[in-house]
Amino acid sequence: MKKNSANIAVVVADFNDFITRNLLAGCLAQLKKQGVPEKNIRVVHVPGSCEIPLTALTLAKKKTIDAVIGLGAVIRGDTSHFELVCKSAAYGIQQAALMSGKPVIFGVLTTDTISQAQKRSELKGNNKGVDAAKAALQMIKVLKTI
Repeated sequence: MKKNSANIAVVVADFNDFITRNLLAGCLAQLKKQGVPEKNIRVVHVPGSCEIPLTALTLAKKKTIDAVIGLGAVIRGDTSHFELVCKSAAYGIQQAALMSGKPVIFGVLTTDTISQAQKRSELKGNNKGVDAAKAALQMIKVLKTI
C-alpha cells in the first residue's frame, strides 16, 4: 500500500449516532486503505449536522489540514425541521469549502426513513462515509493539479 501524506479532518455529528458511527467507520477504513496514516487523521465530534460547517471551516483554515469531511445523518420527521437542517448543513459545508479554498466534503445523509439511512451506512456494502473519503482524496489531487 502506497503511503498518502494527506492530512484529513473528519467532523462527525453525534445526533443519530447509530448511523453516523458507521459512516465514520467506513470513512476511516477507506482513508487507511488509501494509505493515509492514522496520525494524519483528526476526528472531531459535534452535536449535530448544523454544527458541522463552523467546525469544518475552522479546521479547513488550519495550514496543517488538506481536506475536511463532514459526516452526519438527518432523517425526516413530522415537521419542517428536516428541511432546515438539510439546507443549513449543505449550504454551510459548501461555504466552508469556498471560504477556505480547500475540499470540504458533504457526507451528510438526508433520508426520508431510518431504513434508507441504514442502507447508506452499512459497514459491509454501501457506506457513504467511504464515498466521502474517496471524494476528499480525489479533490486534494484535483486542486494540486490546477
